[in-house]
Amino acid sequence: MSLRMDFVKRHIVSPGKTPHLKTVETDESGPFKDKDAAKQFTAETVDKIRDLQYRMFVEQKQSLLVVLQAPDAAGKDGLIRKVLGQMNPQGCRTYPFKVPSSSERAHDFLWRIHKATPAAGMVSVFNRSHYEDVLVVRVEDLVPKSVWSKRYDIINHFEEGLMERGTKILKFYLHISPEEQLSRFKKRLENPDKHWKLNVGDYAARDKWKDYREAYEEVLDKCSTRDAPWFVIPADHKWYRDASVASIVHDTLVKMDPQMPPVDVDLDEVRQLYERELNQQRG
Repeated sequence: MSLRMDFVKRHIVSPGKTPHLKTVETDESGPFKDKDAAKQFTAETVDKIRDLQYRMFVEQKQSLLVVLQAPDAAGKDGLIRKVLGQMNPQGCRTYPFKVPSSSERAHDFLWRIHKATPAAGMVSVFNRSHYEDVLVVRVEDLVPKSVWSKRYDIINHFEEGLMERGTKILKFYLHISPEEQLSRFKKRLENPDKHWKLNVGDYAARDKWKDYREAYEEVLDKCSTRDAPWFVIPADHKWYRDASVASIVHDTLVKMDPQMPPVDVDLDEVRQLYERELNQQRG
């Protein structure tokens, strides 16, 4: 399926342009006539992603880091399952960053992040990330402003270091409305298979919706750079969320242009060895 819409241009947070999330639509449909068309596009795009990821894995020169941040129920898990998790697991790892352990708290806030960054040829997907240390810690007043306010520059330098060694970084904020979030909370409550996701803390966070929005806006303002951009993805429609992220990941991999390495064996010799073994097996 061919579409004219440039999802990168549509959803990128350009450096220097402070986004106002209250004015950004959460229920965009884009170029799709319905969700079936979007799902078809996503499936076709995921197939292309899989091929490019395989090339990058074999090439062993570049890597990709995908960062996902969002309010609860915006669909990070679903996006990973339907799009990012469809990549070959041999070359892709997902890291869910939860509340730091006592060991992790004893180190600097990037210590546990460093260990999860992708090696050459690999893809790392962060389900929450180092940005929690300028989001949750800020809104919940877990550390003083004098500490978290310095972390934006530290994060930018950290990401610059990753890029210098060949890692491309894509950062997605899944933008959901409070109304849609509450609707998804209801579905969790009504479905026993999703009861494990229930958390009273999710409702407390709704009381601080404005505070979290302001914290995200500062992250987007200070940490969306030319080479490590943030994208604000409308997430009320799961099918649009998946399609737009798939398109951006695909376009990024195309620009990375991973190449299959040159053959360093004598093909004629290998062919002769194969034919010899085949003849022995037949004989």
